[in-house]
Amino acid sequence: MKMLIHVLLLLILFSCGANSERDSGDVSPPEPEPEVNLPEVSSDELLEAVSGLRELSSFIVWQDGEILHELYTGNMNRNRPINIKSASKNIISSLIGIAVDHGYITDIDDTVSKYLPQYFNRINDPGKEQITIRHLLTMSSGLESTSFRNYGRWVAGNDWVAGALNGSMLHTPGERMRYSTGDTHILSALITEASGISTRAFAERYLFSPMNIRIGGWDREPAGYFFGGNNMAISPGALLDYGKLYLNGGVHNGQQLISAEWIEESLENHFERTSFNPRGHNYGYLWWNNTFAGHRAWFAWGYGGQYMFIIPELNAVVVLTGNPDSRAFGMNNRIYGLMDRAIVPFLVR
Repeated sequence: MKMLIHVLLLLILFSCGANSERDSGDVSPPEPEPEVNLPEVSSDELLEAVSGLRELSSFIVWQDGEILHELYTGNMNRNRPINIKSASKNIISSLIGIAVDHGYITDIDDTVSKYLPQYFNRINDPGKEQITIRHLLTMSSGLESTSFRNYGRWVAGNDWVAGALNGSMLHTPGERMRYSTGDTHILSALITEASGISTRAFAERYLFSPMNIRIGGWDREPAGYFFGGNNMAISPGALLDYGKLYLNGGVHNGQQLISAEWIEESLENHFERTSFNPRGHNYGYLWWNNTFAGHRAWFAWGYGGQYMFIIPELNAVVVLTGNPDSRAFGMNNRIYGLMDRAIVPFLVR
């Protein structure tokens, strides 16, 4: 665990190394992060600040082996599954790493067509033939996004993999990040075809069952593949355990579920200061990262306020879930503000 934290701290200091890619456009190199004078935040002040976010359904803060605080609203509790929306993309990242560890996937630089030839038999586009697993993990396939204004039309189709792959090629694979749940859904299909079992069965066998995590609902497309990167329900407690797994180098109860090498590679900056969010998050293999109150955090992020932050320097995990159906304006920025003003300062105490 200490070794992993040391590795992640090195990533904080030397993130965006020589092999990293950048989002397109004029992006200046990252500047040294200034020292931050943090306010002292008591337990009462922390809980008062978090309670001010009315859309929140759960909050857990864990550090150094213990839960320091947890808060739930309505009928929510630590073990009740909730739709974590796009925070489930991080689970897909883990499953790809596990598939590599177990030999189902040879290399993430393999082309997608190697594993899903039935779809490429219908495609006559050399650019699409170049798309690799790595490109999907960094959302740099070059395909038109299936998210945002295209989402409803995409999920109304009968075959979501074909719908994603049949989209226009807007740029060369690997050139830039373009957020698209279509990319991560293709990964789910790839896991199924490579392993010979459904993505859900694969996740239960290699990740969730060993951690005693129960999956709630998980949407499945008409063609049969489980949704890669959206509409999976797991509990706040499960998100906490998942974050601890990453802090612990992929080890749970003495069992290596994900290789430490995959975790390290996943958390590297493959795209910097993405334009997807005004705060300028960096992006790894479906993991976001940014600095909050002077401390680097890697996180899962889903619509409606579904977040799980790992903060290696502070040996901490923070879980927040919101109402998945909420359309509250500015929810994400309010959560980032809580991290800056209250949560991280409390952890530094």
